[in-house]
Amino acid sequence: MGLFDMFTGDSEEITPHFAFATALIYMIGADGKVENEEVGQLLAVLGGEESGGSIGVGANNRKLLERAYRYQQKNTVDNFLAEITPILTDAQKICILSNMLDSSLSDGDAAPEEQALFSKFLQAFDISEERFQPFFDVIALKNDRAVFTNVNHPSNKPGHTVQLKL
Repeated sequence: MGLFDMFTGDSEEITPHFAFATALIYMIGADGKVENEEVGQLLAVLGGEESGGSIGVGANNRKLLERAYRYQQKNTVDNFLAEITPILTDAQKICILSNMLDSSLSDGDAAPEEQALFSKFLQAFDISEERFQPFFDVIALKNDRAVFTNVNHPSNKPGHTVQLKL
């Protein structure tokens, strides 16, 4: 490694796992503020290692997150999408989108910037809103904690059943 290698682009390979972590970093930063719920969701999906009774970021995931953050700081989302889209399978794209949506809703609602970023990923991945709708419905329900705190919530009405619309 030369003295100035740290100033060059990221020479490590772009893998689907790296794409997953980096996409979540883009989503967390989309609205300009990082919420505790978003960081917690990121750590939960990447998986931690238990140490001393608490879950932390393992060494491999710490490196992955640091690399993803450095990448996100240096590259536009458009460049990122151009790099990752060709290497991802359909399942990986849906997984990334599902986790991005979950991250955006983890603090209660998706900010307009998060919604715009999510739409950009949908378009780059060539996945229609109609196709993604069932995933959206499940994740939105998962994050709608108002069903516990609002007795007048529409989903709490007598006789209401939750169903997926396919």
